[in-house]
Amino acid sequence: MPNPLIQPYLFFGGRCEEALEFYRGALGAQVDLIMRFKDSPDPTPPGMLPAGFEDKIMHASFRIGENSLMASDGCEECLSFSGFSLSIAVATEAEADHFFAALSDGGQVQMPLTKTFWSPRFGMLTDRFGIHWMINVVA
Repeated sequence: MPNPLIQPYLFFGGRCEEALEFYRGALGAQVDLIMRFKDSPDPTPPGMLPAGFEDKIMHASFRIGENSLMASDGCEECLSFSGFSLSIAVATEAEADHFFAALSDGGQVQMPLTKTFWSPRFGMLTDRFGIHWMINVVA
């Protein structure tokens, strides 16, 4: 049986560059590659992109810790994320506090960090880009 690699690919509806900068500061993300629509070797089909999207990010790859993610502005503005969360497992309560505070800046807390039966610290939030996060101290 094959062993596929599954990587999140996030579409930010025109805010990808802003999101990458936010994750650099909040999570220490390292951006490996950015390709803009205007730099594509193939022309974008007419009508595919909103006006002004030529300078937007067609594809980006970045790392948070040992995790690789991909991102794009997509081909439309104002996308919404639903049906999934990105989960961060950390070793200490201090790390949980740090990441939770950083990601919730400009976002919305669904469940404040608290003690649960499975963890000394767990919380859920949606960041300013609409990405749902769960922060969990692995006990």
